[in-house]
Amino acid sequence: MLDVNNFEFMKIGLASPNKIRSWSRGEVKKPETINYRTLKPEKEGLFCEKIFGPTKDWECHCGKYKRVRYKGVVCDRCGVEVTRSKVRRERMGHIELAAPVSHIWYFKGIPSRMGLILDMSPRSLEEVIYFASYVVVDPGATPLEKKQLLSEKEYRNYREKYGTAFNAMMGAEAIRRLLSEIDLDKEVQVLKEEMKTAQGQRRNRAIKRLEVLEAFRASKNSPDWMVLDVLPVIPPELRPMVQLDGGRFATSDLNDLYRRVINRNNRLKRLLDLGAPDIIVQNEKRMLQEAVDALIDNGRRGRPVTGPGNRPLKSLSHMLKGKQGRFRQNLLGKRVDYSGRSVIVVGPNLKIYQCGLPKEMALELFKPFVMKELVSKGLAHNIKSAKRKVERVHPEVWDVLEEVIKEHPVLLNRAPTLHRLGIQAFEPILVEGRAIRLHPLVCTAYNADFDGDQMAVHVPLSAEAQAEARLIMLAAQNILNPKDGKPVVTPSQDMVLGSYYLTLERAGSKGEGKVFTGPGEAINAYVQGYATLHTRIAVPVKSLNKPSFTEKQQEAYLLTTVGKLIFNEIFPPEFPYINEASKTNLVDGPPEKYFVYDKGVDIPAKIKEMPEQDALKKGFLGSLIAECFRRFGTKETSVLMDNMKALGYSYSTKAGITMSVSDVLVPEEKQAILDEAEKKVGMVLKQYRRGLITEEERYERVISIWSQAKDDITELLMDKMGKFNPIYMMANSGARGNVSQITQLAGMRGLMANPSGRIHEQPIKSNFREGLTVLEYFISTHGARKGLADTALRTADSGYLTRRLVDVAQDVIVREEDCGTDKGLPVTKITDGGEVIENLFDRIVGRLAFQTVRHPETGEVLVKRDEMIDEDKAFQIVEAGVEKVYIRSVLDCRTQHGVCRKCYGRNLALGTHVEIGESVGIIAAQSIGEPGTQLTMRTFHTGGVAGDDITQGLPRIQELFEARNPKGQAIITEIPGVVKEIREVKDRREIEIEGEVETKTYQTPYGSRLKVAQGDQVEAGDDLTEGSIDPKDLLRVKGVRGVQEYILQEVQKVYRLQGVEINDKHVEVMIRQMMRKVRITDSGDTDLLPGAFVDLHDYEEANRKVLLENKEPAVARPILLGITKASLETESFLSAASFQETTRVLTDAAIKGKVDQLLGLKENVIIGKSIPAGTGMSRYRDLVEDMEMKPSLVEGDVGEDKILVE
Repeated sequence: MLDVNNFEFMKIGLASPNKIRSWSRGEVKKPETINYRTLKPEKEGLFCEKIFGPTKDWECHCGKYKRVRYKGVVCDRCGVEVTRSKVRRERMGHIELAAPVSHIWYFKGIPSRMGLILDMSPRSLEEVIYFASYVVVDPGATPLEKKQLLSEKEYRNYREKYGTAFNAMMGAEAIRRLLSEIDLDKEVQVLKEEMKTAQGQRRNRAIKRLEVLEAFRASKNSPDWMVLDVLPVIPPELRPMVQLDGGRFATSDLNDLYRRVINRNNRLKRLLDLGAPDIIVQNEKRMLQEAVDALIDNGRRGRPVTGPGNRPLKSLSHMLKGKQGRFRQNLLGKRVDYSGRSVIVVGPNLKIYQCGLPKEMALELFKPFVMKELVSKGLAHNIKSAKRKVERVHPEVWDVLEEVIKEHPVLLNRAPTLHRLGIQAFEPILVEGRAIRLHPLVCTAYNADFDGDQMAVHVPLSAEAQAEARLIMLAAQNILNPKDGKPVVTPSQDMVLGSYYLTLERAGSKGEGKVFTGPGEAINAYVQGYATLHTRIAVPVKSLNKPSFTEKQQEAYLLTTVGKLIFNEIFPPEFPYINEASKTNLVDGPPEKYFVYDKGVDIPAKIKEMPEQDALKKGFLGSLIAECFRRFGTKETSVLMDNMKALGYSYSTKAGITMSVSDVLVPEEKQAILDEAEKKVGMVLKQYRRGLITEEERYERVISIWSQAKDDITELLMDKMGKFNPIYMMANSGARGNVSQITQLAGMRGLMANPSGRIHEQPIKSNFREGLTVLEYFISTHGARKGLADTALRTADSGYLTRRLVDVAQDVIVREEDCGTDKGLPVTKITDGGEVIENLFDRIVGRLAFQTVRHPETGEVLVKRDEMIDEDKAFQIVEAGVEKVYIRSVLDCRTQHGVCRKCYGRNLALGTHVEIGESVGIIAAQSIGEPGTQLTMRTFHTGGVAGDDITQGLPRIQELFEARNPKGQAIITEIPGVVKEIREVKDRREIEIEGEVETKTYQTPYGSRLKVAQGDQVEAGDDLTEGSIDPKDLLRVKGVRGVQEYILQEVQKVYRLQGVEINDKHVEVMIRQMMRKVRITDSGDTDLLPGAFVDLHDYEEANRKVLLENKEPAVARPILLGITKASLETESFLSAASFQETTRVLTDAAIKGKVDQLLGLKENVIIGKSIPAGTGMSRYRDLVEDMEMKPSLVEGDVGEDKILVE
């Protein structure tokens, strides 16, 4: 067998008849499959053992030779070679066709490749191939033209007229004759000449023909190989036939299709031998052609061949296509051994890197390890008895299992795996029962809950796999979210509630103002009942043992609460004391107002006049974890999270916070507010009836009156609820629920939208506490139904978007240290209508500066060129008032087939500079796709104004990445200048823009709203009307950078408006992939074809070569491809074929004789090679081999803690 890791590339091409014969082990002559009496394959049939090899290991057909000692012997009676039966998976056969047959992919595909080469229309080709018309192959001395079509009648007339002076033929033979007479070099010359003069359609046709002819010329494929003389027969094990319980047989559809071909072929041979009349032979040839078409691609032409029950048969093409095809079903995703799945339940007492594994599942998963251990311990004599012991579950098996799983991580995966955090490694702990126990903090990453979710377990087998699982995939390592670098493991629900309750302050509670000698005494007082958790007290700063306090503060008293003292015990000593939820407290410790320095101060009085501080909410707990990670790294943070979890659960239990109907307090003033609103609506109606306002205004006003009423009730409600109301505490802490839900419970439900998105002007005045009337209930059902339908559609759409994103970016890998680019990306804050969408700080953190950044006033250097901008530096830059920073960006990276470390910057998942080998393309795709499910589907309707329904949410993201013409398109100006005048023309407007050189006039579509006024200064590419700009127009007007910045900002707007943060660099990776091609407009002296899409690198390389020879370079213009188109245009045919349009991609690749260099991830997964990213990169693979040579490097005991730290 060939070692899959050793080959460098893969080439595809057309197979010549001789090549097909050389693959074959013999000709299949009979349509028979197996003998129904003996159940053995028929000789010379589709399953013949002589051709394909024996059905049983080491046994010939007739039984003369049995056993392995006859290996390699060919039986003299039945002609079968004695070997393993698995050769039936690789040995091929062939069928010698009695008449040439055209390959359907090449004449029926779009564009028809045969049609382009012969310069015939696909329609004429079809008539010839299916014996409807004759084609003149040699006109001789007659006035007929070569390739002219003749009907049966015309043919007979010309035959009578000219006799044998000309030659006309039918069927695939005619086509093959024409193809074999083509002189590629001559045709190419002719076409190149023609292109210099031709225009319009003729030029386009010439370009297309040239492309195909050049492809054949370059790939050394002969055009007449598109017509088949010999048909390959695939190995029988790949089209199996199995016996069912009832003695019936089930067979692959391919066997039926092959049988039809063989039957028709044999009949044709017989007819030819008998010398049958032409008309019968032609009919038989046509049927053979159709049989071969059905085998290769059933249903491509005419009605598909159907099997029993009118089901179309699955042909070879269908075997490759779609989700169930070979590529996506078996090559890109396989089922694996050593895996199991079960329901998950919460495991609140696990450490963050642990999971609970059910005992019986663990035993089955680790079976081979347990067996080996039983033998080496002498508890079993051999593997067989060890296996028996495990299967019968002997008691000693459990002790051995405990040892085996120690330090052997397992992988847990929850479908759908939307991002890399959907698979993480844990150390298994054996548990009783049959459910997997999951740590509550990793639920966010998996998006898991315990309402019946299931998870799959996989066991990494090799030592390398275990090491990677432990060092890279362990849950304790996956603290940050790759999409924005923020912690993904933040406490939620009960943990938040407990911490919130613990850090609440309550003025005047028992023991307020007491001064204790230290935390121990204060906590003791609480336990004894002299103080509560919320009591505000004072302790000497010295007693807290925190080195972060200043020397002056160490001598003072700190005002805090008992709960906060308990809360602060979980942090490392070097961490600041947390006394309030503020950024300053996080960075520099508690503010000065909490310290008492003077001995004579009346502490109880000072405490009494201090306002109550807010407790710690969910967001702040997240910041705490982020800060801890920034200061101390992974190990301390994972310990802190486990402590925070335990503390939160413990105190939410002690708090005893429950929810009851009496906690839902409806404000008494509600009715008065509603009456007032009714009165206002009445007034508006009166004005409308008198004709003082339009229908539109009336509607707008009614809606705004009710919205205001709802807001007033909400405000009242919140004031009334009080800080210690359980429902308020849950919502305020961020544990569960929010203000709007409380309003619906106790205030009023408010306005509802109908299915089209228009708001009903009749609000729902009741709340859930009072109950809805029947009509109100009916109005609410719209929203609920739409919500469910939306969610279902959104999930599918979002999944498909992720798949396209992954496909376009899968080969983007960090490949080198520095690409030496000479361009930087200018970055400013992104605003939309005066509102900041993304600030400068977020955009520059974790990037490298392209130029030195100086303080605008003092001139002091803040960041040097090529230096990483971390949080502190970014803060200084923003503080200094710098508004524009030039950074290194993926958009300008010059690395081929990937990016370089400096252009990418920080790896957000680890918070360190990215390493070579990181597959940043996949991470980018997952980061953009994963939040896709949270985006809305709706388009916002602005009260029925035409042309103003801006697409938002997921559809807008798709529109941007597919580079489609947007809905509600904005008009942009192509020249910079001043808006000279705006004229009304009928129901539209004309905007005249005066530039320095020329003046341009733009017409606005009906009903669009203007964005400019007379006298405004505009730049090229500015939008004149509301709406979305077409990126292709922008590319024409503002060039590459303009489009890149536009798409980046638009994508960020959509996500930020939904409250989702995604780092710019992920979007940049995608934009780079969309813009990596150029379209050749003039080929100069290069080999590039006009109109072709060429990779930017190849274009520059081709020009470099001709410039060195002082020749004419090619001219090209940049193009923007949508992600689907960009995926299909990729260099790798394996990747493109496994994405979409499989047959088209393979047809094209075969003609061009494409070579796949196996640079991306998908291509390597398909052929089963380890992926060229991470530890699979060749530079790292050699390292492993070196280490195997030097065992001293590997040995040496590495303790668990050590590994955890790293």
